[in-house]
Amino acid sequence: ELRRVQQILLILLTRYLPNIAAVFSALSDAVLSCEFRTEKDQNPRIEWKKRGKAVTFVYFNNKFTGRAKIEGATLTIHSVTQKDSGEYRCEVTASEDHVNLGEATVNLNVLVPPHVPSCDVPSSVFVGSGLELLCKDKMSVPPATYRWYKDNRALTATAETPYSIDTNKGTLKFKSVSKLDAGMYRCESSNSVGAPKSCVAQQLKVVECRCICKIRLSCFTDQTLRENLCPSSRSVEHDDPDSRSCRFRGARPFLLHRVCLPPQRLLPQ
Repeated sequence: ELRRVQQILLILLTRYLPNIAAVFSALSDAVLSCEFRTEKDQNPRIEWKKRGKAVTFVYFNNKFTGRAKIEGATLTIHSVTQKDSGEYRCEVTASEDHVNLGEATVNLNVLVPPHVPSCDVPSSVFVGSGLELLCKDKMSVPPATYRWYKDNRALTATAETPYSIDTNKGTLKFKSVSKLDAGMYRCESSNSVGAPKSCVAQQLKVVECRCICKIRLSCFTDQTLRENLCPSSRSVEHDDPDSRSCRFRGARPFLLHRVCLPPQRLLPQ
């Protein structure tokens, strides 16, 4: 249903009237009314302009631009989009009147219902690692709020849950992922204009990891043996050289250094 914004512009007045706001949903027809009366002039010149980085004419010299039409001084823009949002100015010139110029400004705000959001869900993550899932709908006006679902059940963050949710930013954060966090995740965006929209659910796998440690020994006469332990409960691969030459010289093997290689994924059984 079209909503009219009434603005009375009197050529007889010497002051400009304040701005008013017009709010319409995307793809509807926006009706911007500019009503006036003149003192003598029966054929005043009417112009509609849109202000941005530069002023552009919507209706000028009895010609239209874009998807606009005019009846009297009322401007109708068909199937508005977010690009149509902005400040519109109606100018009425009555050359035969004592006060021959008047104007009114209307701020058009086009509301956009939710669009299908982009959902950033990795295919797999290691046990114990931190994780952030991101949901974003860049098109919604007003900005969308977000809700996350796991296995089609809405997630609600509390002090006891291992995750936190920012409904305005669309983030779902885990401090330390466990096997129980594996599942199908999707996000839903919503605002006051239209029905919520959801991305396609994506599977998140949680996998074990191991750290392979390379140990290198050398001969040293000092009796000290230094050792840096690999993370507990992870497999260790020893790369030991032949230490017989050390025994011949009365020395003992000395741990020169230990290098942990990047974690390797253990495929589910």
